[in-house]
Amino acid sequence: MMDASGGRIDDATIVIRDGHYESVARGAPPPSDARVIDAAGHLVTPGLMNADTQLGLVEVSSLPETRDYGVNRGPLGAAFDVQYGLNANSMLLPVALGDGLTRAATSPTATPDPVFLGMGAVLRVQPGGDILDRPRAAMYAGVGGLDIRREGGSRSAQWQLLRNAFDEAKTFNPSRSAAVPRDQLQNAVNIAALRAMLDTHMPLAIRATRESDIRQAVALARDYHLRLIVVGGSEAWRCADLLAANKVAVVLDPEADIPWTFDDLGSRAGNAAMLVKAGVTIAFSVSGNTIQLSHNAGSAVREGAGLAVASGLPYAEALKALTVNPAHIFDISDHYGSMARGQDADLVVWDGDPLEPSTAADVVFVRGVQAGRVTHQSLLRDRYAPSHAQDRWPAAYRP
Repeated sequence: MMDASGGRIDDATIVIRDGHYESVARGAPPPSDARVIDAAGHLVTPGLMNADTQLGLVEVSSLPETRDYGVNRGPLGAAFDVQYGLNANSMLLPVALGDGLTRAATSPTATPDPVFLGMGAVLRVQPGGDILDRPRAAMYAGVGGLDIRREGGSRSAQWQLLRNAFDEAKTFNPSRSAAVPRDQLQNAVNIAALRAMLDTHMPLAIRATRESDIRQAVALARDYHLRLIVVGGSEAWRCADLLAANKVAVVLDPEADIPWTFDDLGSRAGNAAMLVKAGVTIAFSVSGNTIQLSHNAGSAVREGAGLAVASGLPYAEALKALTVNPAHIFDISDHYGSMARGQDADLVVWDGDPLEPSTAADVVFVRGVQAGRVTHQSLLRDRYAPSHAQDRWPAAYRP
């Protein structure tokens, strides 16, 4: 057994009761009334967490009617909240769950606002039922990149707009008469969302890859007393000491080792290892292809973590970046992230090293309930397997 802290216990007995961990002890006998799963010779870990996905918000990327991760018109910017569009019956959830993913941050990607993308959430990755773990887990904003064209081609304008928005939120007065002329750039609904963010200390997650933008994000957070998360951070290694000193977490893509734009010319495979060495808290997501944010959210993030280990990140730190670290970053560490007594019993029994792409999850529990193994893909596989090639009836007529 390997806990999220990286500690290893051989021959461990893990007791789950009422959906929570009751005890983890070496060589202890199981309770007399327990259902026993023999995982001898297998690695057992907490359920994994992907720190940036579109799970619950998209089904087929090419069909607009199945995409709920953004808006392209209307008044919503900072006030856009993904929690209202979550699909608990998404066929992508069982796939991610089968890859050992039991929690995920799901985030907005676009609004008509020049900088604010809206509010993201944390999900329990389980098919059906209540998948919302933590609503309004972070306020997202985006700076630089290809979207800079919407702001007249200037990232300076983006940073000015961000600062102006927080200035307006700080002076927000909801009781002001509607007859009084207003000169705010943000509308009332977005200012209210930003004010609520400041009042509740909701973290600000800024999508940024260039070093200069990351430094501006740190300065913004310091000036407005914000808890900052950098999402992307391809060049974060260049200012690792600054991030560590300001307790800024980074959600990075461990596969981002070559530049895609001029914003990330400094991408390198050792980014994760260098950040951890400097004392930065990291978590993982793989975003090079949008399908890895949804259909492959589980398998891709495990493979990415393995690549980070191959590039110098200690194995225990990679496991923490998939469990306890994102739990702390998104404020769910009171009930998820480790195998401590009282925590939600999210648990995976693996048939090999979970950071190897060929490894599969043998058994998955979410809050103490064993997850099923059936997915839409497995049903298609079984229905159209080569063994049915000589069947008398067409596939659609088989029971």
